[in-house]
Amino acid sequence: MATLAFIGLGNMGYPMAGHLANRGHELRIYNRTQEKQRQWLSEFRGLGFPDIATTVSDCDAVILCVGRDDDVRDLLTGQHKAMAAMRPGTLIIDHTTTSAALAEEMASVAQQSGLRFADAPVSGGQQGAINGQLSLMVGCQEDDYREIQQLTSPYTRKIERMGDIGAGQKTKMVNQICVAGLIQALAEGLHFAEQAGLDRSKVMSVISQGAAGSWQMSNRHQTMINGEYHHGFAIDWMRKDLDICLQEAQLNGSDIPVTRLVNEYYRELQSMGAGRLDTSALLLRLQQQKN
Repeated sequence: MATLAFIGLGNMGYPMAGHLANRGHELRIYNRTQEKQRQWLSEFRGLGFPDIATTVSDCDAVILCVGRDDDVRDLLTGQHKAMAAMRPGTLIIDHTTTSAALAEEMASVAQQSGLRFADAPVSGGQQGAINGQLSLMVGCQEDDYREIQQLTSPYTRKIERMGDIGAGQKTKMVNQICVAGLIQALAEGLHFAEQAGLDRSKVMSVISQGAAGSWQMSNRHQTMINGEYHHGFAIDWMRKDLDICLQEAQLNGSDIPVTRLVNEYYRELQSMGAGRLDTSALLLRLQQQKN
């Protein structure tokens, strides 16, 4: 069993850290909102700390699951200077969805400090985190991969080393590009069915068994029909991710027009005050345009 620091107890990090504690690892946790930290400690075995430097000292690995590039930078090399408090050889596993450039920057600083860094964004949503069924796409040094596999196994269904540092983040970009297009197609299909006077639930039941079927269709069509948009990943976070995808596409010369368009649709939803709704609210946009 390892001594692990886990930073970030949001919708994803909270259950992920819990799985690690239940596996028997010694957990040292930090969350910006101390109340969430106290709540976690009431449910799981571990130690909570008021500052990051104390949290990460004398650990085998430090795991992050926070929000944005700036959050990771601030934690590791900025105001909190977490890297400076880590002992040599510590492995940093970053589950945050960030730019590939941020991953490369953090890995470079880590190497200079005698530390190891891996970008390991996740897919599977909050329910996947709760069930311990996440998919991990990892960018890391080849020698570190087996250790990452072992440490993350309590909450992982599928893990793959995608290449060197940054490759994990670029793979997550592919994931978000595909998801954005699928949700928009599902929203358009449901909107069309509604306008055509069809029984939308019956339509989805039939076509989900054929070539049109997808995870989004199976798991979100009924909540979309019901107008329920408080399930899973928020629009605000998807906008952040799609901006990263579009920036990377500029760098590598990719043409991703559907992603660009869906990103604008999400921007419209944000302007309507819907940023905290989940990503399936693309249907809401179509329905409100009709009205």
